[in-house]
Amino acid sequence: MTRQAALTRVSDYFDDGTFRAELAHLVTFRSESQNPDDAARAECRRYLDEAMEPRLRRLGFDCEIVDNPDPRGGPLLIGERHEGDDLTTILTYGHGDTVRGQDAMWREGLTPWQIVEEGERLYGRGTADNKGQHLVNIAALEAVLAERGHLGFNVRIVIEMSEEVGSVGLPETFERHKDRLAADVLIASDGPRLQPDVPTMFMGSRGGTAFDLVVETHEGAHHSGNWGGLLSDPAMILAHALASITDRRGQIKVPEWRPTSLTDSVRAALADLPVTGGEGPEVNPDWGEESLTPAERVFGWNSFAILAMVSGVPDAPVNAISGWARATCQLRYVVGTDPEEVIPALRRHLDAEGFENVEIRAHDRGFFAATRLDPDHPWVERIGASIRETSGGALHVLPNLAGSLPNDSFTDILGLPTIWVPHSYRGCSQHAPNEHVLKGVSRDGLRIMAGIFWDLGEPG
Repeated sequence: MTRQAALTRVSDYFDDGTFRAELAHLVTFRSESQNPDDAARAECRRYLDEAMEPRLRRLGFDCEIVDNPDPRGGPLLIGERHEGDDLTTILTYGHGDTVRGQDAMWREGLTPWQIVEEGERLYGRGTADNKGQHLVNIAALEAVLAERGHLGFNVRIVIEMSEEVGSVGLPETFERHKDRLAADVLIASDGPRLQPDVPTMFMGSRGGTAFDLVVETHEGAHHSGNWGGLLSDPAMILAHALASITDRRGQIKVPEWRPTSLTDSVRAALADLPVTGGEGPEVNPDWGEESLTPAERVFGWNSFAILAMVSGVPDAPVNAISGWARATCQLRYVVGTDPEEVIPALRRHLDAEGFENVEIRAHDRGFFAATRLDPDHPWVERIGASIRETSGGALHVLPNLAGSLPNDSFTDILGLPTIWVPHSYRGCSQHAPNEHVLKGVSRDGLRIMAGIFWDLGEPG
């Protein structure tokens, strides 16, 4: 009954193929929350009914599957394993929904709904985001319970099926069930490690908001020979409007979008963190805020992106001036940026630049607010010490993730410090064809989490 025995047990679980087999079963559920079809919604419910609830009940959880208060969202599972009123209570979380499978876009030999093993990789939709990650954490809890006979702390769990559509209904569910979700800390897993061979811990996430910029100048399209030089070109107007938002290296020019929260303590936490190397595209050192390091740009600053642009019919252009142009844009923002002011600030900026005819259409899809926990917080130090003991000292600590998570529901509604320990890596192709996890990261994640859960149950 030792910490090392728990780590050995969870290592054996991976090495004998059980983890791969159980992940393969989870991947078969076509739980696409972005797909509005009834069949996809039924799969989201079936994932909770057949894959999650029975397993958690065997682990000693009392479970209930609750309907989403938002009709756009899928159901949620709430569970609790209670061992004592005087014990620490941990809340953990995962999401069983995925983005669309994009079945036809996966390379030959791969399919989103079946595990395919190639070398170090396990391919399949949800392997990285997020089925594989919450499977790691549940299996680690099982290993500690099997070795010790009890956990030594209380656990509450939420599994939602709407994260990929902005976690619609999650805030309302948390408000309704605040007492059932009360805890001392959130410890959960999502997102990527900074580098695949070093564990990562982060304590929040950047927020994000998306919107379209639209220019409509005239009805229909008109011959460019007859009307060129006489009709306004909406694509040209839109291009100049977009160019006013940043300079040519992507430095933001909207004053209210430039944060003031990059404090000395955040800079210190980011000082030695690598953002280059590993898989994925090569980082451009000459893009983004010139005065910042690459780590500060992606974890401590805001970034503006044009996700898509269209005017006319790009696949079949004709000699005509289109009457419209549209760009879909996104701002990722850190703590210190007022989300309610993002669109109004852009409106003021465009008007000041002479682009009053550029319309801003905010998206109605839910997005997440920015959150951050101080790197010196006691829970950060406690969980960090556990991870370092298992890893031999290696650990990357981020004040916040560069991407977005529903972390604000845990911080703002439940009032929890939040610790995220991801079990994927940046080259995993989440949200894209050929999504996968690395076997080494999954095995390491099992050991990291078993160590954390063992340490949390130690007396004192």
